[in-house]
Amino acid sequence: MKLMIAKLPGDGIGPEVIDQAVKAVDAVCGRFGHGVSYSPGYVGACAIDKFGDPYPAETHALCMESDAVLFGAVGDPKYDNDPTSKVRPEQGLLAIRKKLGLYANLRPVETFPSLADKSPLKTELVQGADFLCIRELTGGMYFGEKGRLDNGNTAYDTCIYSRAEVERILRLAFEYAGRRRKHLTVVDKANVLESSRLWRQIAREMEPEYPDIQVDYMFVDNAAMQLIRCPKFFDVLVTENTFGDILTDEASCISGSMGLLASASIGEHTSLFEPIHGSYPQAAGKGIANPVAAILSAAMMFEYAFALMDEGKAIRDAVAASIKAGVTTEDLGGTASTSEVGDWIASYIAQNN
Repeated sequence: MKLMIAKLPGDGIGPEVIDQAVKAVDAVCGRFGHGVSYSPGYVGACAIDKFGDPYPAETHALCMESDAVLFGAVGDPKYDNDPTSKVRPEQGLLAIRKKLGLYANLRPVETFPSLADKSPLKTELVQGADFLCIRELTGGMYFGEKGRLDNGNTAYDTCIYSRAEVERILRLAFEYAGRRRKHLTVVDKANVLESSRLWRQIAREMEPEYPDIQVDYMFVDNAAMQLIRCPKFFDVLVTENTFGDILTDEASCISGSMGLLASASIGEHTSLFEPIHGSYPQAAGKGIANPVAAILSAAMMFEYAFALMDEGKAIRDAVAASIKAGVTTEDLGGTASTSEVGDWIASYIAQNN
């Protein structure tokens, strides 16, 4: 198979971790006999600096022409520290989601046995935790009407969802629950928010279509507590955009580091694969960024974009082996650099047929 991949490293540590993901992709393609080509593009702060646009038309065109997008991170302190800035790197991420129709963000949370003691939670709580967060990605407050009133002294953000948007993401969640342990948790704030009441209404209407799925409902504040209190309760968790953003970052503590969590964004056009961590500008260029999340995002790319499950497993096995061998960056207690971790994993993939 010939794979055409749009490579968007972005800002901060994005280029460093994507370089390591590319090493893993190249190693897998060499081992399994696939061809691969990369089309590099700009997004985020680097795109603003070059084009004045965080998601320029040139980048969108190459994404549409590719089979998958391998994405790093966006964000830069010079924009973060200027709340009056009209053009911001994060607008590039929102634009790529909207223009590619990436309505569903899949974030698996699992634990590595050799890292159970790295979690801030008790080992007996996290060991064996394995669930999938599904976050709606193109609606809610991030895309609703927003603005300022009263000479800038009053601000508002509108959370708005249509039935079609909610049905689309819930159907995907029911289907993924059917492939796993058949347990779906719908997270909302239906006791307060009208948009959440719509989510819950539609989920209840859909339940009879999936009689083999156990469905429960949880307010987001309780879900935030239960993720820490009993993470093994969850199988598939689905929620709206803002809640999903917060809960999945919280869930990173279960695995022991945000540097371990990959994600896939799927929808109407080209799917996108990215680590959930941000651009972490403080670590850029120091060789200390954990590349595992980006490498595992490449594994998800093989599985979700190309249905190449053995290739994805080869990457996952190599990552697990690197962690067991202690070849990790400093966030996991290791001494290896970003590139050393990437080299070790790529070598393991190539040598273990």
